[in-house]
Order: sequence, then structure tokens, then C-alpha cells
Amino acid sequence: VMLGSSSPTGMALAQRQVAVQEGPLYRTEGSHITLWCKVSGYQGPAEQNFQWSIYLPSAPEREVQIVSTVDPSFPYAIYTQRVRSRGIYVERVQGDAVLLHITELQDRDAGEYECHTPNTDERYFGSYSAKMNLVVIPDSLRVTAVPQTLNKVERDSLELKCEVSKSTAQHSHVSIAWYRQRGSEAPVEIISLSRDFVLRAGSTYAQRQATGDIRLDKVGETTSKLTIYNLHPSDQGEFYCEAAEWIQDPDKSWYAMTRKRSQGAIVNVQATDKEFSVRLETEKRTYIVGEPVEFRCILEAQNVPDRYFSISWAFNSSLIASLGPNAVPVLNNEFAQREALGQLKVAKESDNVFVLKIYRLRLEDSGKYNCRVTEREKSVTGDFIDKESKRPKNIPITVLPLKTSISLEIINNASSVLEGESLRFGCNVRSGFGPQSRFSVTWQLMDKLNRRSEIVRLDREGTLQPGPSYAERSSYGGIQVEQVRPGSFTLEIFNSVKADEGHYECRVVEWTRTLDGEWQMVGERHTGTPVSITALEAGFAVTAISRTPGVTYNESFDLQCIIKPHYPSWVPVSVTWRFQPAGSTEFHDLVTFTRDGGVQWGDRYAGFRTRTAIEKAESSNNVRLSISRASDTEAGKYQCVAELWRKNYNSSWTRLADRTSNLLEIRVLRPVTKLQVSKSKRSITLVENRPIPLNCSVKSQTSPDSHFAVLWYVHKPSDADGKLILKTTHSSAFEYGTYAEEEGLRGRLQFERSASGGLFSLTVQRAEVRDSGSYYCHVEEWLLSPNHAWYKLAEEVSGRTEVTVKQPDNRLQVNQTHKNITVLENQWVTLECLVSSRTSPSSQLSVEWYVWRPGHPEKEAVARLSRQSTLRYGDLAALGDLRSRLHLESPSPGLYLLSIQNATVRDSGAYNCRVEEWLLDPSDRWYKRAEDLSGLTTLTVKQPGEENLMETA
Repeated sequence: VMLGSSSPTGMALAQRQVAVQEGPLYRTEGSHITLWCKVSGYQGPAEQNFQWSIYLPSAPEREVQIVSTVDPSFPYAIYTQRVRSRGIYVERVQGDAVLLHITELQDRDAGEYECHTPNTDERYFGSYSAKMNLVVIPDSLRVTAVPQTLNKVERDSLELKCEVSKSTAQHSHVSIAWYRQRGSEAPVEIISLSRDFVLRAGSTYAQRQATGDIRLDKVGETTSKLTIYNLHPSDQGEFYCEAAEWIQDPDKSWYAMTRKRSQGAIVNVQATDKEFSVRLETEKRTYIVGEPVEFRCILEAQNVPDRYFSISWAFNSSLIASLGPNAVPVLNNEFAQREALGQLKVAKESDNVFVLKIYRLRLEDSGKYNCRVTEREKSVTGDFIDKESKRPKNIPITVLPLKTSISLEIINNASSVLEGESLRFGCNVRSGFGPQSRFSVTWQLMDKLNRRSEIVRLDREGTLQPGPSYAERSSYGGIQVEQVRPGSFTLEIFNSVKADEGHYECRVVEWTRTLDGEWQMVGERHTGTPVSITALEAGFAVTAISRTPGVTYNESFDLQCIIKPHYPSWVPVSVTWRFQPAGSTEFHDLVTFTRDGGVQWGDRYAGFRTRTAIEKAESSNNVRLSISRASDTEAGKYQCVAELWRKNYNSSWTRLADRTSNLLEIRVLRPVTKLQVSKSKRSITLVENRPIPLNCSVKSQTSPDSHFAVLWYVHKPSDADGKLILKTTHSSAFEYGTYAEEEGLRGRLQFERSASGGLFSLTVQRAEVRDSGSYYCHVEEWLLSPNHAWYKLAEEVSGRTEVTVKQPDNRLQVNQTHKNITVLENQWVTLECLVSSRTSPSSQLSVEWYVWRPGHPEKEAVARLSRQSTLRYGDLAALGDLRSRLHLESPSPGLYLLSIQNATVRDSGAYNCRVEEWLLDPSDRWYKRAEDLSGLTTLTVKQPGEENLMETA
């Protein structure tokens, strides 16, 4: 009950209202009841007080006080003890609402109850009490069940009944619930029927109630029956039912006046074996056409009548008939027709035995028979759910024809073929048939898993009917059947596949026309032959080989992709050569020999195509890759990928397998150099201005096509390394070294190469002394790669040529003869300076005359005639008139004359000449090579009168 509240102070015009539970209320004797009371619109404290009184039917005007929230002495004596023992008490729900509790309602508690609230308002305004009627009626609800102990087996059924009755005069409803309890565990609700007649299972049993295993049924007016099908061991425990009687109060709510439970039934559930087995029996295995056969499918299981089983019959894995738990047979296709004609029967003989009977066997009834038994559970909707299925081993029977005398032979073109080859069979009726006989033939295949499939059927009218698995293939012409002549048939299967392997059977039925014109089967014969088909991919492998894993530049090499096994030419194989360049981590397609014989080049290595050939052997699928003029570009890893294809009957292609070969690493090596440069050492000493001949001799070379770069060096003692003079590249270009530039050699260098190509000469023209040093050449051998790029193969240094350039030997000689000359003053006197030899005819000479005069300690220069014939007078000549009296001349090469005119005594002295020889170096610079002094010529000049003395002398 929802109890409202009001503000404790209220409004100025608030009106106090007291409300109690609406009556009359009907409650059963002995039950625990509550009555509510609340006040609103009051002033004063939030917690209001309440006082309960009763007006008994015997004295309806007399108030009998029961209990108060504020005054312990409020109850009258009749209620004092019950109030003290809390048989009656007030529960405060909130400050302005309470519940009156009577824990065990007595018949004398019937009457009119009043709830009163003492005034807390400033003035009386409103109502301060309210009344309602309580009617106490007898408790007539009776709940009884037979106390018993039941021992059950798992999957048994359980039925328990509960008697519920009442005799209440007022209109009331009853609810019923069943519970299971084990020991001290809390009771588990099984199923209940509410006062509104709603059936609901407890959570533990909800699923089983949904499948129909739990039921609650009403039997008669007062009895309810609990039924549990398929007992579980967990259902063990004490079962009891509980009922409650409900009455509807004036506020339309329902109230359970009383609730009672029955005595319990102890149920024990023993677990049982749920397994079952099935066996199939028949009298014999061989029959004659027209004889009956009976198959018995026997079920062995516990509690079969309480379980649900269905059975199905099969012939050669095709359904014949099925029987559900209701034992009504449902037959399939032609078997339904035979059953309608009374030729076949499917029935349930007993709970454990099911029967299939064929009253008149036919030839086509030969085969394997079986039954399958399925245990099922029944759901709440009445549908059955499969749980477990079992079937025994097949029973094969053979139906022999009534009579036929034909015999068959089968002809197989090959018992073992390669996938893709055609299969051709002949089936001939050899003897034993008359002119009126006709034949129908059926070709069948039994594969390795003993699965039989019909390939094609040719009936006696010549109509061809492919089997379901071969219909599409036949439509493309992949299967052909022909009757060559009466009783002679051929089957040809084109483009065989691995699935065509197995045992081929030709089944011929002989027909003859009866007197009434109907065709009657006389009998049949069959014969077969095995066919083994080797799958194309069986043993499919690919190997890459090369006899030259290491090749030299410009050599050719072959790679072979060997395909195994040796396939016929009609087997399509595509081969792709893949290439991973040295230093790379990725493979790319180089070239593909397609399955239709075409060649498809990859787009990554265009250079390969010009020097690569690919060919496929006519007698095999081996593919050769030939590469000519190998270079660095072709160095790397090669592998071939082979794909095996099959062309299908509908002209589509199927890739059966692909294989990747081993890796082949091809190393492309540069040629082993044969370069040898002469290591001979030599020394050259020459005079400056002469040419320096330097030779560099290549004694052997790797290839006639080798080109050479030659670098000429000179090493001076003061240098750590040689300095480059000149370089001629392999393309005959000239490059001057820094030394040539610094020393000004460019104009003096001459390079030559002999016609044979192995001798290189460098000539340094007009040698200078500073050109002395150790000369050598550095030879580089260059070859043209297959990619038309030059590369340096080797290099070698020659022996050294020690060159010494010196100046010419000094051959200057001046006449050393001493002379004495005496002349008189004023005479002309001539002094001679004779150069008897010189270093070079092209040299130039300068002559300087000196004199030692008496009284002078040092020699004095008289005159100088330079190499350019320039005359320069010395200091002595500058004195007096000597300069005007001096005359120098060279009447002939090497002869120089000094003449003194009008000689004076002062001219007396010892005269000599000093000759300097000058040479022109290779750089056209003059340098003094040598000098020499002549012998002394003593000149004595006398005055006149001293002649006698001269003669005497």
C-alpha cells in the first residue's frame, strides 16, 4: 500500500484528513494481517501519533481501545496482553503513516476499526479519525497429498497428485505450486498455476517444461497432477505442493489470505544406461527374381516403451521409407508405388522390431540394404528432436535372373592411362540371345571408395540417358556411347580425369516381347574391368640445372628446366624462368614459355632479350634458357617455375599444380688477366739537349682486343711518390700530368705506340739536367664488356729507367804558353789569346784581358769582349789615353788579339786572358759551362836609347 504524506505545518487553511484502508476486508482466522492509516493536512510536528480502537458487532456504539503510539496505557484490558507480547503492534512507516499488525487473527477481532490522530493543530479543522470494517472468516483451505516414497529409474515418468479444497463463502481464487527440496537446501519451484490461471515453470525446469517434459494438469474440481517425463537423477528429492487462497480487496488488489503445503513424497531416481544398439537380420543373401525377402531391424535398449525411436530403411544409400515414433511409414518414390501394388511392406512389428518385406524381388533389387534408428525427444509443441542415430552394417543381397543365357565380354583399350587420355571400352553380348531379344546397357563406375555412380544408360529403344554426375560432361561431347551392332556397345570417355579411376562395369539387360506385346526382362549380365589413372601431377617435379655455374665475360651459358615425369606433348606445361640479380632480394619473371607454346618476356630486364634464347625440347617439356655474351647483368640467381595445366571438357583450363625449382646461382667472372709488363731496369746517361727515349713494353695481354691506358711517372729522390707526367687512356686520349704542367714539359713530350700495339714509347725532347730521375710506366688493361661498356681488368707497373742528364764535358783549352815581348815606346804591340779547343762548336766565348803592372799588387782589368762581341773597357783602360790606344779583334775563331798602339812604359806588365765558354741549354737559356786562363805574356816597353839593352837582352 502506498502511503502519502503532507507538510508537517500545512497551510493556513490546511484541513486535517485521516484515511484508513478501505473495507470491508475479509481475512482468515489465524492469519497475520495489517491495516494502514495515514494523516495529511496537519500542523505541528512531522511525527504524528496514532491510536487504534474497535467497535465490536455486539456493541457497535462502544469504543474499545486497542493500541496507541503515544500512550502505553491506552489499550483496554482485553488487548493489553496481546499488545505487550506484540501480538498486536503498530509499525511506523513514516512520520504520518502507520500499519496496525495483528499477528494471529482471532474471530473476536472482527468489527469496525477506527484510527485516530491526536490534535497538533492550532485549532480543530478537518477530520481526526477514520473507520473501516474487518470481517474474520474461517480458514477453510485444505491441501493434502499422499505421503509416499517412490523409486524411479532415469528417463522414467513421475506422476504426483495434490488435493486442494476450500469452502469460503466469499469469492476467492486459489494458486497452486509444486516444489522439490533436498535436505537443508532451499526449495526449488518446479511449476505453478497462479490465481489468474497462468502456468509458469521455475527457472530450473523452464527448459524441460518448454520441451513438454513437465506438465501440471487439473483433474476434477480439486485435484492437480504434476507429471515429469524423462526423469533425471537431479530430480531426486522431496516433492510437495503449496496452495494459497486469494481474495480481492475493495481497492481491487489481491490478498493471499492463507497459504498451506501438503505432505511430501520422497522420490529416488536411479541413473540408467542411455545407450542402444541396432542389428539387421535377413534369412539369406542370394535370391531369385520373384522370391520374397524380409529384413528385420532389431533395437536393443532399456525402457523402449518410454522412449521415442524412428527408423529409416535405405537401399544402396537411397531412402526407401521412414517410420516416426507414431509408426506410420512414409515411402519414397518408386517404393511407394510398389507398396501401393502390394509388392512391398514397411511395418513396426513390436517396440523393438521393425520389418521391411519385398514380396517379389527384381533384378534391380540387388544391392546393399540397411536401417538407421534415431532416438528422439518430444518437445512441448509436440515436435520431435533428433538425439542420436545408429545403423548396423549393410546387408548385401544378390538377385539372380530367372533365366538368361547371354554372356558378356568387356574390352578395355588400356588398364592404366595417364590423366587426359581417352578411355575406350567395348561390351559385347557374345552368345545366347534370339532374334527377338533387345538389350539395354548401363555403364557404371565403382570408385576406390566403393561409391557407385551411373555414367550413362542406353535403353532398349536406343535412348541415351547420362547419369546425374556425367550430364554436363556428356553435353560437351566428353562421353559417347554407341551401339555398333545388336548386342555390341562402346563407351568412350574423352579427356579423362583422376576421378574417372575405378572399376568400370557394363551391365546388360536382355528383354523379350511377350505374347501380349509387353516387354519383359529376361535377365541381366554384367562384367567389368579396372582402370588405373595416373594423375598428371603425380610425381610432378622441376629441377633447374646448369653445367657452368661460373662463366667468364662474353662466354655463353645454358640453363635447363627439367620437368618430370616425361609428359606427352599434348600435356600443357608452362615454364617461367625467374631471375634475381646479384645483390638484389627480389625475383622477377624473366621469360615464360606459355602452355600454348608462346613466349612471353618480362618487362624488367629488356637487355636479356637481345642475348637470350628460350627453346622447348620437342620430345619433352624441358625448357632451355641460353644466354650469350655473359656480363655482370646476368649474374645472380635463377629458378624456373613450372605450371601443369589440364584442358577441361568445356574448354576451360584448370591449373593442376605448380612447382618451383631449386635455385641456380650463376657467377659471371671477369677474364683471368694475362697482362705482363716488362720489368727490365735500365740506366740512361745523356747530355742535355738530347732526347730521352723511354719504353713501356707489354709482353702479354689477356685478349687481342685489349686496350691499354698508359700512365708515365717520374720519381725524384726528393719526392715520396712518383709524379704523373702523361696519361694516355684506353681510348687514346691524352692527359698531361701535373708534373708536365709544372715543369713545362708539354712541348717536349712525344708519345708513340707501335703498330703491334704492345710497345709504348715516350720521348722527352731536349733533355735538361733537371729531367734526371727514375722513370716508369703504369699500364691498365681495359676490355669491352658484353654490354659495350669498357672496364679495367688489370694493371701493372713496369721496371724503372734511371735517367741522368748532364751538361757537356768541358773541353775548353786556352794556350798556356808564357811569352815575353819587349818593345820601344810608341811602337804597336799585339798580344795573343788562343783558344785551342772548346766544348761545343756552337758555344759562345767571352774574353777578358788582365794585367799585372809593376808596383800594383792586384791585377787590373783591361778590356772585355763579351760572347755577344760587345767590348767593355776595364778600369785601367779608363785611365789616361790607354782606351784610345787599345784595339781588340778576333781574326779567326778561337784567336783573340789585343793591340796597344803607341805603347808607353806604363803599359809594361804581365798580361793574360780569361776565356769563358757559354752554352745554350734546351730551354734556350745561356749558361757558362767553363772558363780558362791563358799563359802570361810579359810586355816590356822601353824608352828610346834602351835598344842596346834590348839587344843585349
